[in-house]
Amino acid sequence: MTESTLHDLARTLLPADLAERWISLCRPAARLVATPEPGAEDVVVGRLGGLPELPEGMAWPVWEGHGPLSFIASVDCAALPKGALDIALPADGTLSFFYFDGQIDDGDSLVWPGEPETWAGARVVHVPAGVAVAERAWPVVDDEDVEFEPYPEVPLTARVEWTAPDSWHPDFVSALYRDGVVKDHSSHPAEAEAFVEAIWDLERDADHLVGGHANPVQNPVEYEIAHGVLNRDGGDVSWSDPRVTEEARRWTLLAQIDTDDDADMMWGDCGALYWLIRPEDLAAGRFDRAMFTMQCC
Repeated sequence: MTESTLHDLARTLLPADLAERWISLCRPAARLVATPEPGAEDVVVGRLGGLPELPEGMAWPVWEGHGPLSFIASVDCAALPKGALDIALPADGTLSFFYFDGQIDDGDSLVWPGEPETWAGARVVHVPAGVAVAERAWPVVDDEDVEFEPYPEVPLTARVEWTAPDSWHPDFVSALYRDGVVKDHSSHPAEAEAFVEAIWDLERDADHLVGGHANPVQNPVEYEIAHGVLNRDGGDVSWSDPRVTEEARRWTLLAQIDTDDDADMMWGDCGALYWLIRPEDLAAGRFDRAMFTMQCC
């Protein structure tokens, strides 16, 4: 949605001080829009599905003991509207997103931030500009009962839109707690829920995003990542521990890929895939440190 639409909605439905807090946390994102037949005026910035282009000698991403990951999407960093965003995307090259989507094992193995042994089931690959690449054939799975195949290719264009934090987003909750609006990290102003419901009522396309705030199907995805990271070495940090909120604030959305009929993508029950990364790792190009989660209804 536009910046003015979001601001007007906040100032209409929220008390003045709460509205300004919320507006200060809104962020721009590149919404990736499916364009089945791009016209001359359309700049294609990426695509869902199809076959990835990888450098010679680079192995297809695999989750050891489970099988090859599916190629989900790619974006051309040079074509994205980076100047309008607030994350340090690479100046050029291609970002490709892979995920073990259950085609091979009928969904038995799930990738979940709370289980470090599953983290290899999702991957972000950055291929810099100037590196020779070639379209890579889909891996052959040695099981005649398994239908493992690419998703239909859907070209994507981009437009810049403003995104609002979820009412339980760690930045918003921390701001309210710091300013004395709420007494602890588990309390919550009722007006925030009404505002989020109004945002949900606005008609919108599938949420394929680069940057900005994630649009969670359930709770803010940052908490899922934070809880998993804090407990990766067998820790016992509870969900209500304030350290989870503080860790959650260290993560930002890299990309969100929604359920999409055109690409024949269905994540659970109309869910979405999310890749998050710490800003310092993004700036340094450490995409191997990106974290993944999936949410569905």
